[in-house]
Amino acid sequence: MSIPGDDPVTTVQETVQDPHASFIESLGIFTRQHRAGHWSGTFAQFMEQVLPRAPHQLARSSHQYIWDMIRATCTDAGDGHFRCRLFGEDLFGIDDAIDRVVDYFRAAAAGSEVGRRLLLLLGPPSGGKSTLVILLKRALEEYSRTDDGALYGIGGCPVHESPLHLVPHTMRASCRNTYGIEISGEACPHCRARLEDQYAGDFMQMPVERFFVSESGRSGIGTYAPHDPTTADLADLVGSVDLSKVAQYGDEGDPRAWSWSGAVYAASRGVLEMIEILKVKREFLYLLLTLTQEKNVKVSRFPLIYLDETILAHTNLAEFRKFLQESENEALLDRMVIIQVPYTLNYKEEARIYKKLISSAAPAFRDVHLDPHVLHAAAVFAILSRIQDGDEKDVELVKKVRIHANEEVEGVNRADVRRVKEKDKAPDEGPAGVSPRFVINALSNAIIQSNRKSLSTMDVLLALKDGIESDARIDPKKKRKWVDYLVLTRKDFYNRWVKEDVHKALFVSFEQEAQDLLNKYLDEVEAMLDNRQIKDPITNEERRPDERFLRAVEEKIHISESGKQSFRQEVVRKAMGAYKRGTKFSLESHLQLNDAVQQYLFEQRRDVLRLVSSAKRPDDDIRTKISAVEKRLVDEYGYDSHSAREALNYVTTLLAQE
Repeated sequence: MSIPGDDPVTTVQETVQDPHASFIESLGIFTRQHRAGHWSGTFAQFMEQVLPRAPHQLARSSHQYIWDMIRATCTDAGDGHFRCRLFGEDLFGIDDAIDRVVDYFRAAAAGSEVGRRLLLLLGPPSGGKSTLVILLKRALEEYSRTDDGALYGIGGCPVHESPLHLVPHTMRASCRNTYGIEISGEACPHCRARLEDQYAGDFMQMPVERFFVSESGRSGIGTYAPHDPTTADLADLVGSVDLSKVAQYGDEGDPRAWSWSGAVYAASRGVLEMIEILKVKREFLYLLLTLTQEKNVKVSRFPLIYLDETILAHTNLAEFRKFLQESENEALLDRMVIIQVPYTLNYKEEARIYKKLISSAAPAFRDVHLDPHVLHAAAVFAILSRIQDGDEKDVELVKKVRIHANEEVEGVNRADVRRVKEKDKAPDEGPAGVSPRFVINALSNAIIQSNRKSLSTMDVLLALKDGIESDARIDPKKKRKWVDYLVLTRKDFYNRWVKEDVHKALFVSFEQEAQDLLNKYLDEVEAMLDNRQIKDPITNEERRPDERFLRAVEEKIHISESGKQSFRQEVVRKAMGAYKRGTKFSLESHLQLNDAVQQYLFEQRRDVLRLVSSAKRPDDDIRTKISAVEKRLVDEYGYDSHSAREALNYVTTLLAQE
């Protein structure tokens, strides 16, 4: 609402400029968007007012419910992958695993046998298993507050069971003909006791209410984490007698005297997360697998209790291998759908994981500037540790890393790319190696030990080396190999990246020299093709075209001796075309020649870079150009003043070694 006399533009600007007001407003918007309609009434009112509006939604199984939630956040990318907003901002590089999870729910929702299997996520520590489950749980909480995700349960029921369970079996066929829905399941013992005791069997008067999925409220989400196996009790899953209520109801067998606090009851209508599932007793597993297979739980004193829920479990490779060695576990394995969640082999996706972890860290860490290659270099090292190298040479390992990052690699065709990627899907390719936590720990140590608010790639590579050498869990042979991978990362990745940055920044600082070089190349080429002499601008003497200069430029972009003539003719044709159009033939007019001139100029201006670390004081012109290079690295390439100077010094050292 606007107030008379207010300037609307000024009001908007003030709102934007005040972060407190903006945040409070966003909280209000979130509240309005997530305000869900509560409803309560009798079963008769539910059948009259609620069920006719969306009978199929209200009769969904837990798998169908989760699938509808996932489908609402996903689009089919057309390449066999789903693009899900649900996972896109938190999980990187494990698209295949996500696709298999999505396929599991799609198949289970369709009614296939997959829905009668326990879903087990298997992978190394810090690989994304827990995050994937957490994202599903948070999304279920959000979805239950929407109109499409509305859930209704019998009021006061400890398992929030569907009101449709009140429909007598003799009338379910008629219900199917009327509403087109199938009703599965039985009322729980607690509700049956209430029905007889409070309502004299009149199920039309049973209370019904809308409920919302909430992990903290133990509604639709249950979580079980293992503890000491010797003291673990099935009561953690299925509850036990509540002695405080036995006196009230007079019988331990009364379901109202039972403590319905077990995790399987909290998860009813939703999902049960089993953390490190293979660490639990075998009797726990049999209970869970029976629940998955038959949708029933048997506890003492009660008949079978119907529970519809999805069991999502995860465990690490060490526990799984131990589980495999015991032959009596074959029947259990047969009732599981196992999805591997390995580490990513794409260093660009791995770097996104580090960026996410850093962004969620304390401000002291977030505020430290990292040069643009810190995360990528650390990620390359991590990927090298995850790829089985065998007897392959360093050059082959480098190619494999680049192939997994979907980069163009010289001399590698599509068939080779496919072979490498398919080979690396082997069981031992990806699950082992450096974890993201190891890298983040090394990065944290580098930040703590540094007195500056800036870290270079070399700082982090040295911190990783220190982390490897000081880690008692790593055997000496692996330590040597991983240190070699750090050297390979620096030599074959970081050196190339930092030289390209300095190269480009230097090139722009010497832009006029580059244009002069282009003009010289064009003059020499035209004279060569016309078979004429060139007049030297200083001595006025005529000379032959400078073939050595032409070849020095052309060799930068791998123009062969046999191909030089056609390349030169093409350059002249483009120059003549530009002249006829009345435009200037510039570096942007020919991309190949642009690259060649850049590289040639870079070679010619090495002396300028060497002055960066030289004791000799450079003249004002050189100092100005070096300052311009540093400024461009800061303004356009993600460096700060410290890391820009470090990059220039480092490239200077590399050039001195060549």
